[in-house]
Amino acid sequence: MTPERYDRLLSVLNKRQNDLCIVLENVFDPHNISAVMRTCDAVGVQEIYVLNTKIPRHKKFGPRSSSSAAKWLTVHQFTDAAECFAQLRSKYDRILTTHLSSDAIDLYNIDFAAGSIALVFGNEHSGVSDEIRAIADGNFIIPQVGIIQSLNISVACAVTLYEAQRQKKVAGHYDKRRMSGEQLDGLLDQWKLQLDEADQNG
Repeated sequence: MTPERYDRLLSVLNKRQNDLCIVLENVFDPHNISAVMRTCDAVGVQEIYVLNTKIPRHKKFGPRSSSSAAKWLTVHQFTDAAECFAQLRSKYDRILTTHLSSDAIDLYNIDFAAGSIALVFGNEHSGVSDEIRAIADGNFIIPQVGIIQSLNISVACAVTLYEAQRQKKVAGHYDKRRMSGEQLDGLLDQWKLQLDEADQNG
């Protein structure tokens, strides 16, 4: 591996945000998952949880270039909601779902610079399920003024993550490493191996 490539990997890892993750509940379209993954990579979110309790486990996340984001992320797949949320609770302070309800808070009122947070997005047809909303800490909405009060899941996730990135940049979260040395070293070794294998395969 060239020094330039090594420095690039290290630079990316030093900006990964270990206090923010995305959870996708029963998202049907792998292309949507792939688009969410690309946004996660772009803003430095390393972990994504894919929870499938009503649909089969995904084998692929969309075709070609979009799916390439998956290999740079830590993807956790679950078929049991309780097991998924037990792991989330062990790592994140708050779990918020996207849901249009009377008690939902505005996206721009979420403090992404304080504590750690997991954001749950539901499927394309019915959103986050009642089961998941019942075990989360609250709901949030993306403010809209149009007639159609919904966004495509990948768009909603991108809007949300870029607001999180804006707040975290102001708070200096991208200015210093947030991962543990052990986690960073593990990912660095994994990424190096992936690149070496890609080089060998042409």
